[in-house]
Amino acid sequence: MNKKTSEELAVFGGRSIFEEYKSTSNLLKPDVEKFLNYSKAFYAQKHYTNNGPNVRLLEARLASFHNAKHCVSFSSGFWALALVIKVLAKPGKTEIILPSLTYRRMTDIIAWLGLTPHFCEVDKNTLAMCPSSVKSCVNENTAVILGVHPIVNCCDVESLESIASECEIPLVFDSVESVYENIEAGKIGTFGEAECFSLHACKLFNGFGGGYLTTNNIELAKQLSSMRTFGFVGPDNIEYSHGLNAKLNEMHACMALASLDDIDTQVADNKARYYQYRKGLAKFRGFSLLEFDEVFDSGFKNIVARISDEWPFTRDETVLILNAERVLARAHYDPPLHTKLNDSEYIACDLSLTESLATQFINLPCGQKVSCDDIDQIIDLLSFIEKHADQIKQLMPRITERD
Repeated sequence: MNKKTSEELAVFGGRSIFEEYKSTSNLLKPDVEKFLNYSKAFYAQKHYTNNGPNVRLLEARLASFHNAKHCVSFSSGFWALALVIKVLAKPGKTEIILPSLTYRRMTDIIAWLGLTPHFCEVDKNTLAMCPSSVKSCVNENTAVILGVHPIVNCCDVESLESIASECEIPLVFDSVESVYENIEAGKIGTFGEAECFSLHACKLFNGFGGGYLTTNNIELAKQLSSMRTFGFVGPDNIEYSHGLNAKLNEMHACMALASLDDIDTQVADNKARYYQYRKGLAKFRGFSLLEFDEVFDSGFKNIVARISDEWPFTRDETVLILNAERVLARAHYDPPLHTKLNDSEYIACDLSLTESLATQFINLPCGQKVSCDDIDQIIDLLSFIEKHADQIKQLMPRITERD
């Protein structure tokens, strides 16, 4: 990095350290020849939609990958979650338990279902939903528990399953960010009533877009397979209500298959990036990496760090400075969901910890378009920011004046 003075930072009008933006999305580009070869199958068979050859192959391979009995694909992860919750929610019950520190549009899914979010607290170290808080949220109106895995490591699956069993409440896992993970009890994809995943381009499996779920319940798999296709179970035979067009198309299945072929290489590359960050961030005070648990398999996809008071800038100030350098760091799940629902009904326990944690964590660039050399430059930039903190703070009012 060639910057010598604070004035050379891009946030003050200097040149950005990167020509291309470095994002927090995976943006995997699988082998194009593999993608095209898969595409030939549905073209040759003239089966372009409605459970074509690549969709069937993808579902079979994903079921095997997760050690699950069944896989059902969808046009998006949104509809995978929405439809399985629609089927499993206890009749006449209105509440769904989930953390507030999670995916920014999760409450849209809940709104589509006509349910009320009941937010639980998270663990201060793992950012995963706290089982004791989940237990305290259960009441006579609970329709389903949504077990959301954080983007680094997994939530306490065993405890959540125990609560769900004891209280006789359906448990569905949002496992979008844990697609490659293992826990002591086995591979993610076989727990709860079902587990839901995404095939969005920013995820570990790039299918352009799409989603899927895994389950060991054959009746659930059959019903969801029908509901994603308007509720049909045969020609002009509609068996299930609330059906819609949520089918995964063949081209997206081809892309996902090509991504699946490259998964081990991708994870190895992710691990190298993670180690590069771990080595570089270790020298900072107040800027610490949220580390993966390497006892079991992990995809190493996401890079999350905690910014404490020992770091000279707030998390938001740090994001502002980095973004100007085309380092597209992001605030981690901030603001929490419960703070954005001014016009919608919700229920929450005391979420003071969630609100505090939401100001502390940052997502750093990762994925195929970020090299280890790029990471070294990001670390050098952070070193520069730390070294010149006093001068940078003196210049910060310029940003307000300019805006």
